[in-house]
Amino acid sequence: MLQFRPKLIDSFAGYNRQRFLADLGAGVTVAVVALPLAMAFAIASGLKPEAGLFTAIIGGLIISLLGGSKVQIGGPAGAFIVIVYGIVLDHGVSGLIVATIMSGMLLFAMGLLRLGTLVRYIPTSVIVGFTNGIAVLIAFTQVKDFLGLTIADMPGDFFGVIAALWRHRESFNGWAFGLATASLAVLVLWQNGLPALGRRMPAHRGWLARVAGIPGTIVALVLAMLAVSLFELPVETIGSRFGGIPSSLPHWSWPSLDWASTRVLLMPAITLALLGAIESLLCARVADDIIKDRHDPNQELMAQGIANFVAPLLAGMPATGTIARTVTGVNAGANTPVAGTIHALALLVVVLVAAPLAASIPLATLAAILMFVAWNMGEWRAFAHVRRMTLPYGTTLLAVFGLTVVFDLTVAVQFGIFAAIVTFIYRIARMSGAEPVQLPPRQDVANDISAWRLHGAIFFGATTIADRLLKNLPSRVLVLDFEHVLYMDSTGADALNTVIAECAEQGVAVLCSALGAQPLDMARRTGMLARLGHPPAASLEQALATARSELAEAGHAARGTGAGKP
Repeated sequence: MLQFRPKLIDSFAGYNRQRFLADLGAGVTVAVVALPLAMAFAIASGLKPEAGLFTAIIGGLIISLLGGSKVQIGGPAGAFIVIVYGIVLDHGVSGLIVATIMSGMLLFAMGLLRLGTLVRYIPTSVIVGFTNGIAVLIAFTQVKDFLGLTIADMPGDFFGVIAALWRHRESFNGWAFGLATASLAVLVLWQNGLPALGRRMPAHRGWLARVAGIPGTIVALVLAMLAVSLFELPVETIGSRFGGIPSSLPHWSWPSLDWASTRVLLMPAITLALLGAIESLLCARVADDIIKDRHDPNQELMAQGIANFVAPLLAGMPATGTIARTVTGVNAGANTPVAGTIHALALLVVVLVAAPLAASIPLATLAAILMFVAWNMGEWRAFAHVRRMTLPYGTTLLAVFGLTVVFDLTVAVQFGIFAAIVTFIYRIARMSGAEPVQLPPRQDVANDISAWRLHGAIFFGATTIADRLLKNLPSRVLVLDFEHVLYMDSTGADALNTVIAECAEQGVAVLCSALGAQPLDMARRTGMLARLGHPPAASLEQALATARSELAEAGHAARGTGAGKP
């Protein structure tokens, strides 16, 4: 059944003026942080800056109103830059609109089918690998504006970017480089503080940001805009490249759809959906740990789906929950989705009132902001700890990272999930098996009975268990103990049915013991219980007792028959 209940509904219980004022302050604070990031993400993705702003307004509003988290803030995210840039480069903006709509439909379907919890099972090695890879690519794509290079058409592939940067190295703009370096220095010092200079001057991390209450991105933007205006620096700005941003929301625009383009864009849409689901649900989990709450992952996915269906129809780009803005909102006092709603409305006011000011924002400063975001986005310590990790974990992490940087995010995610599945199957198969049980010698049944204790999972990756049993069949009775079997699939049951059939041909009875609920159900559905001829015993001891009793009765009957012969 469809269960659609946004977190906003439950958040109004006990809502009062004090909580509203806290949400109001947090929403405005997040809007200030989101303003430069939204434009920077859009520009880095090959779009106009207003695409990021419209996404933060429309997508952020829908995610806050309909989402499954109290404090999740939605909008454009840095993780989408690489894949969005590739879609725009190969299929144009119209292709991005179609792919984003398709990803929204997939996200809504995932939430509708209650698949939100499955995203949590994607291995950490895959997440860390492509997150670090995306961070490197984000920083790498900003080298052009950071150095002030003049490149008309920037390639989308890794080696193509390197070649383009090298070919246009002579267009280096020292003013742009100096402005970008200064902006990056302001960001680092404002957010992280000065390093420790001996005992008399210890490090004060984030002191300026805490005291002033203003994010470093705004400080860097304002200072850069003043420098460009006062000194008339010859650097590229939003106005010189894009002509500024419009001071009104766009009109509804439905793209032209056809089967050929839809089929080509299916894989990018799946990548956008998976990436959005992972990013938003990870963000929601981080927020849960801070505010001591529990989000609804399926409701969150449905809200993300609606946001990604609507936003591209209003000149937006893919949207998801973002950790930086969500944590900023929580630290500023956000306690309900009202904060995210105010964040979107505050950005709307900025677009309607202060859009002309955006024309003087230098692109070199936006490049510095994105490089700072990329550095904070990556989990770089994971590379230093690779030697301590298991070989499959470390290999998967490095492979996903390398594939993300050199080839494509889609390929990296596919490989990472495939490698994780293979590794999981291998490990479970190694943990599964059959061990012979040492039975006390009894003269009357010597070599007639053998007992095997099965353990782990009897599934398609552990069918060698059947081969081992067939090589060591007893002469009269085979006892299989399932006490330590956690799971059995149809392939594993079929393999054991093969053992039972071979035993029947050789006149060997098969008894089972301690079948749990799931293995018992599978044994019943695959006909395994019907082939046994004996109901499963409660324990191995009972099964052995039954086997010895039947052998003893068979022996008495045989002796009685022999005594009656002439």
